[in-house]
Amino acid sequence: MPTIIFDKSATEFSADYHLERPERLILTEAYLAESHPDWSWLRPRLASEEEILRVHHPKHLSRLRQPADFDGDTPYYPGIDVHARRAAGAAIESVDLALRGQKGFSLMRPPGHHATASRAMGFCYLNSIAIAAHHALEAGCERVAIWDFDAHHGNGTEDIVSGDHRIRFASIHQHPCYPGTGTVSRENVFNWPIPPRGNADRHASAVRQALEHLVEFEPGIVLVSAGFDAYAGDPLTEMTLELEHFASFGRWLKETGLPGAPILEGGYSNDLPLLVEAFLVGWSG
Repeated sequence: MPTIIFDKSATEFSADYHLERPERLILTEAYLAESHPDWSWLRPRLASEEEILRVHHPKHLSRLRQPADFDGDTPYYPGIDVHARRAAGAAIESVDLALRGQKGFSLMRPPGHHATASRAMGFCYLNSIAIAAHHALEAGCERVAIWDFDAHHGNGTEDIVSGDHRIRFASIHQHPCYPGTGTVSRENVFNWPIPPRGNADRHASAVRQALEHLVEFEPGIVLVSAGFDAYAGDPLTEMTLELEHFASFGRWLKETGLPGAPILEGGYSNDLPLLVEAFLVGWSG
């Protein structure tokens, strides 16, 4: 059974207009706790400055403490640097559990996969999955895979890991869509752009193909940018996946036999608790 990595402090910052809101976690935490009382819960630590600086420029950390919005999608919140460090710490905890033969899912916010080495953008402040990938390398993994099935291209992750042949990154995402990147594959980066309102089974087939491509890399661990905004009911995208597809994603991850470290990225519908549950039940069996 999985361990849910969660801290209530991740629900304590918000903007009234913003879809990336505390209710995403509040509803999911309550639902999972009630529906799966046997699942374990773990509070994350903060990622250290050393862990963050493996990925981000020092000036970026300083910028996170300056009280000015980063862009129209990415507001400044008091203490957002600490909130982002805690989300990154949860991703690291997921890696540590995986390398001990356990399953841990990071149920935290803010998300991270749009944050580049030097810029916060797209609701993201620190790139938790990239920080966790470098932690896995430091922990002894020779090769690390990142499977990103969020509906938006993980441009920040690509920016950070591109050219690092210890890491293989695969993103399956809607195109055209924010941030407008992810149409070209090169070196260790593999992109599967999916047209809006396309066939859900073909979309899911691309997700599976991407995972198979990562498994061929023979990684020591598969990190997962688990975004649930490719769901047909999501208010932010135009994709067509249903609950059973996310259950399949979890099952496919389990079938690889590889340690897995999934972290929450996007997913803005009120069905997010059900989607997360489907993925986790598929993964944990």
